[in-house]
Amino acid sequence: MKNFHSIYSHHFIRASACIPHLRVADPVYNVDRILELATHASGLKSAVALFPELSISSYSADDLFHQQSLLNAVVDGIARIIEASRELTPVLLIGAPLQLEGKLFNCAVVIYRGRILGIVPKTYLPNYREFYEKRQFTAGHAALARDVRFLDHTVPFGNDLIFSAVNVDHFSLHTEICEDLWAPLPPSTFAALAGAAVLVNLSASNITIGKADYRRHLCAMQSSKCLAAYLYTAAGPGESTTDLAWDGHAMIYENHQLLAESQRFSDQQQIITADIDLERLIQDRLRTTSFNDAVQMHREQLRSLRRIEFEFAVPEDTVPLHRSVARFPYVPDNLEKRDEHCREAYQIQVQGLMKRLTFTKTERVVIGVSGGLDSAHALIAAAHAMERLNLPRANILAYTMPGFATSDTTKNNAHRLMAALGVTSQEIDIRPSCLQMLKDIGHPFTGGKPQYDIAFENVQAGERTSHLFRLANLHHALVLGTGDLSELALGWCTYGVGDHMSHYSINASVPKTLIQHLIRWTIDTRQFNDAAHEALAAILDTEISPELIPAQSPEKPLQSTQQIIGPYELQDFNLYYVTRFGFRPAKIAFLAHHAWGSRLSGHWPDGINEASRNEYDLAAIKHWLGVFLARFFQTSQFKRSCIPNAPKVGSGGSLSPRGDWRAPSDAEAKVWLDDLKLIP
Repeated sequence: MKNFHSIYSHHFIRASACIPHLRVADPVYNVDRILELATHASGLKSAVALFPELSISSYSADDLFHQQSLLNAVVDGIARIIEASRELTPVLLIGAPLQLEGKLFNCAVVIYRGRILGIVPKTYLPNYREFYEKRQFTAGHAALARDVRFLDHTVPFGNDLIFSAVNVDHFSLHTEICEDLWAPLPPSTFAALAGAAVLVNLSASNITIGKADYRRHLCAMQSSKCLAAYLYTAAGPGESTTDLAWDGHAMIYENHQLLAESQRFSDQQQIITADIDLERLIQDRLRTTSFNDAVQMHREQLRSLRRIEFEFAVPEDTVPLHRSVARFPYVPDNLEKRDEHCREAYQIQVQGLMKRLTFTKTERVVIGVSGGLDSAHALIAAAHAMERLNLPRANILAYTMPGFATSDTTKNNAHRLMAALGVTSQEIDIRPSCLQMLKDIGHPFTGGKPQYDIAFENVQAGERTSHLFRLANLHHALVLGTGDLSELALGWCTYGVGDHMSHYSINASVPKTLIQHLIRWTIDTRQFNDAAHEALAAILDTEISPELIPAQSPEKPLQSTQQIIGPYELQDFNLYYVTRFGFRPAKIAFLAHHAWGSRLSGHWPDGINEASRNEYDLAAIKHWLGVFLARFFQTSQFKRSCIPNAPKVGSGGSLSPRGDWRAPSDAEAKVWLDDLKLIP
């Protein structure tokens, strides 16, 4: 890896969409403006710079397109751009009217480092409403040749061209022009199926009321259906307003996610830039079987597409990532979207539990309430389920079961929450049964030796689970699991008992960071009474701990889970990118450093106070990522291979062997740990 801190070392490329200030039918002026923005894009180290449709001549020239003086000036302008491009970083995509084969085509000219890679004619010409392009232009499918002679060179010509960088994985580019996207089968659809990951559209597109939203939907959907990046740029200031108006609308999407958008109706020329994650797109294509089925359905047509290869001069200096990377990938940054997601997460869990109770003809649940996050969240989801089933909350049989290290804080919080929710609550001291078990197995603790080993911890976890299952038998109830997705990922659960085992595991696909936000949302939206909200707030403020080993002195306080297995906010970040995209550890660390390197940068979701806004240097990120990789890939899969039923909640996936994650229990972690060494 040449430069860990550069986007080009992690399968990103930078792309720019440009809106120059033009004059109608003035190619000399227009080329000057195009080169200004192209030079700007080069300074930004962009790999692609896109310009509007017919930008050299202007789009709104009407019958002036039939004037030979204008057409000659356009060719001279292209020659100037070709010469200037020798020193520029990006592939340039310029709109121009070109006279070829005795016809006039509306074209995109693809230029890179002193040569034309290809010329792409517009496929579909609008001839309705305000556009009557067939008056001046010929559609691309009317061309006879697949190569044309232009500026003393033979140049590939057609809408079947895919431009591929031979030295940059997944950097393959296809271009279409304006109306092509409006058609039922855009040319870019076939290019994407043939491997193009970056789709661009040179558009003019006048503006009318409501049209901007329509454009956004078109670009967003094409990027998502094609699992691609989609760059769009439309004509802006300087076009003729004789009959139309122009808003200079540019957008960059990546698989439905808007990365950048221009300021519409600006009277200044603009450039927008975004960093596109090519690997993320390819990983999505690998997983999406319907995409690859479509490839098979159209394979004969796709084989006819032509690949134009070039070598991209990758910037050697550091190109930092200019892209928002959420610290909490399972939690939307947008407040409105987060409210929607939290509400939906509860509905999924509640609906899952309701179905399980009605199918088993069970009206009660048994749950262990520790005073921690997971059991609190499971308990309030159960309360919602009982309300939906028109059953009393007293049918929730909640037990707090203090052991050798249970703190007064967590025990009191458990009692406060159970009382506030009006569930049937009881305390069972498990220490006598634990002592009997420890005595039966001959554990040194029963002889007075402070030996707090894994057996000591798991005896307590096992006794709690044994009590819960027998209570379920006694009361004809269902044991509700509380363990979460983060704990399953890290193997932070006791096999066969504890958080690992239940009749129905309501939290199994909900990561710890999302549970924290779900509880905050419960408080903020006043789902219960004040007493319940106060108890939940206290639980949020409590250190995450299994509370299985007693504090031996003030210098050695109660166990802290995150000091052992790492901060959940980092480990959930790692989990998301490992399971959702299969990224290499080096790339995950690069993204984590961008997201978590400074507490002062980026956006923080509401509800996280200043004291909780952490930051991590690259050394800490690398360390905890190493912990995650070893635990996830090598030591804990056997626990995930036999987990109870649970509803899938988030698109980030679940770790159920019946769902999103299937892996052998005895795989090695070496390839991931070797990649970890690439992190400086």
